[in-house]
Amino acid sequence: MIVVDTNVICYLLMPGERTAAAERLYRADPEWIAPRLWLDELLNVLATSERQAFLDADQAAAILRDAVDLMQDGTYEVPPERVLAIARRTGCSAYDSQFVALAEDRHLKLNTWDRKILERCPELAVAPR
Repeated sequence: MIVVDTNVICYLLMPGERTAAAERLYRADPEWIAPRLWLDELLNVLATSERQAFLDADQAAAILRDAVDLMQDGTYEVPPERVLAIARRTGCSAYDSQFVALAEDRHLKLNTWDRKILERCPELAVAPR
């Protein structure tokens, strides 16, 4: 079991420069978890991708379905007090701190390509390879 940032979920389901790394990560450990925020962030990526004509509505809907299926048993609420404490301690956004909190609370690695998280939480965060 591992915690994944939304960017990892996106690259698994949307072809890009890091898709191969996301696929390797999934093959190595397919039990992914994330805070509930992942869905809101993915929706924003999909809406933006549609507006910029990278995806059409059918493609966005298919990616959304695949993501919901992927994360159906791996979505968790994070205590807001923990999020604030981590944001204070690390200087990360409250959004990023939700992923950090889940990883800390579950004693798991956080897989992300977010540079700020990787820099400020090196004992916890790793970049998929």
